[in-house]
Amino acid sequence: MPPPPPSPSLRPVVARVAGLNLGYFGIEIAVALTIGSVALIADSLDFLEDAAINLLIFAGLGWSIRNRARLGTLLAGILLVPGLATAYAAYEKFSDFTAPAPVPLTLTGFGALLVNLACAVMLARHRDGHGSLTRAAYLSARNDVAANVAIILAGLATAATRSPWPDLVAALGIAVINADSAFDVLKAARREWRAAADEAAAQAKA
Repeated sequence: MPPPPPSPSLRPVVARVAGLNLGYFGIEIAVALTIGSVALIADSLDFLEDAAINLLIFAGLGWSIRNRARLGTLLAGILLVPGLATAYAAYEKFSDFTAPAPVPLTLTGFGALLVNLACAVMLARHRDGHGSLTRAAYLSARNDVAANVAIILAGLATAATRSPWPDLVAALGIAVINADSAFDVLKAARREWRAAADEAAAQAKA
């Protein structure tokens, strides 16, 4: 059975979520570059990615099952981009192996947590039953909440140890979470591809 089309009420929700993500991206990347935090770089790219995902979903609402499946496949690829960027930033960090300032790290992570909790709450009622598009938006916001908790813990650990390792570990954890989300969205997109094929076969028989 093909998934039902996304609810029209999703359109203003993803527009608000995109705006929130884009706004906090600017804040977080500025702090990340100032204090040299790989985890905040990873998370800020996550915010930029989430803004792009929600804008694409906004554009894709009302599309056919086949086109939603195509867009879902594209979104799965987008979810992998921050992970690759994080891996490169972590590699670069070893050339300047110093700990980021713990207070800005912790406070920025807490701010990101509040933004992502708000986004996850807005998207929660749309997370099931609408295929890969809404699945992508909800998973992205939900996973960012987990990433922000990791950043806060990294900030506290950095304050206690003055080591760069908590920041690096949090950054790599964010990369793993994004990769897992990408595979989840890809599976949802594949279900839509199968549903589109079944629909085309049924129309051919009619």
